[in-house]
Amino acid sequence: KIMVYINDIHILFYVLFAFIGGFIGQVIDYLNIAFLNERKVISKESFKKYKETFKVNYKLIVVNSCLYVALLYKFGMNLDFLRFAILTPMLISAFIVDYKIQIIPNRLNFTMFEVGIIFAFIFGIQNLNLAKDMFLGMIAGGGIFLLITLIGGLIAGKEAMGLGDVKLMGALGLFFGWYKILIISVLAFLIGAIISIIVLIVRKNREDGYIPFGPFIVVATFITIFVPTNLLFISLMKVFSLGLF
Repeated sequence: KIMVYINDIHILFYVLFAFIGGFIGQVIDYLNIAFLNERKVISKESFKKYKETFKVNYKLIVVNSCLYVALLYKFGMNLDFLRFAILTPMLISAFIVDYKIQIIPNRLNFTMFEVGIIFAFIFGIQNLNLAKDMFLGMIAGGGIFLLITLIGGLIAGKEAMGLGDVKLMGALGLFFGWYKILIISVLAFLIGAIISIIVLIVRKNREDGYIPFGPFIVVATFITIFVPTNLLFISLMKVFSLGLF
C-alpha cells in the first residue's frame, strides 16, 4: 500500500481542501454580488436574486482552491492554517469589491475584526504575549492608516485614504501582530506607488479617477502570508536603502 505525503500531509487532504476551497470560491462570488448590489448577505432576497442569475465563477473557484492548497502546504493542519483559510475569502472579496466600486463594505471589515478577536483569544490561551501582539497589531494597523487619512485630509483638503482601508488594516492587525502589519503597510505603499506610476504613464497624466488602495493591501497581505518575514524585511531594507543594506 503506497501512502503519498507532501510536506508531511497526506495528498488526500490536499484534494479535500482543494474542493473546499473551490466551493468557497463560488461563495465569494455570491458575497461579491451581494456587496456590489448593496444587498444583505444573509437574506432570502439575496439568495433568490443570486439563484436567478447563477453562473459558475471558475476564476474564483480556481484561485481560492489554489490558495487553500498553498496554505495547507505552508502551515499544515493547525490554527495558522485555519485562521488564514477563513481570512482568505474575505481578502479576495475585499480586493474585488474595492476595485470595482472603491468601497470595502463595513460588514466585511467587521467580520474580519470579529474573527480576528476570536483568534486573538484562542492564541492568548496558549500564550498571553501572542494575544498582546495581535491587539497591538490592531492598534498599529488602524492607527497608521488613520493618521495618514487625517494628515492627508489636512494637507490636501480631501480624504487621502478611505476609512474602509483604516478598518481593514485594524482588522488585519489582529491576524498578524504589530511587526507584520508594519511590513504589510510598507509593502502596500510600495506596490501602490509602483502601480500608480504605471497607471499614470498609461493614462498619460490624465485624471481618470481614484485608485482604490484596498487591492494593494490585499496583495501585500498575501505576500506576507507566504513569504518568510526575514526575507521580506531584508528585501524591503535593500529597496529603501538603494541596495546599500
